[in-house]
Amino acid sequence: MPKDPLTARVFDPLVLFAKQSHMLLRACSKPDRREFARVVLATGAGFCIIGFLGFFVKLVHIPIYQIIAS
Repeated sequence: MPKDPLTARVFDPLVLFAKQSHMLLRACSKPDRREFARVVLATGAGFCIIGFLGFFVKLVHIPIYQIIAS
């Protein structure tokens, strides 16, 4: 028996999405304190590295721009 086109195009994808979402939520777990601390440390280090890199690029760029603009 063929399915109704509305069911095949609208409801079946929604049901599939709901099942996959439920499977994902069952598989996920919250990080423990140690894992969370590692993530925070890695993210903070990344922010600092990118920040210092941008600072030094700007520090070098300003004098070069002043020489070119003069």
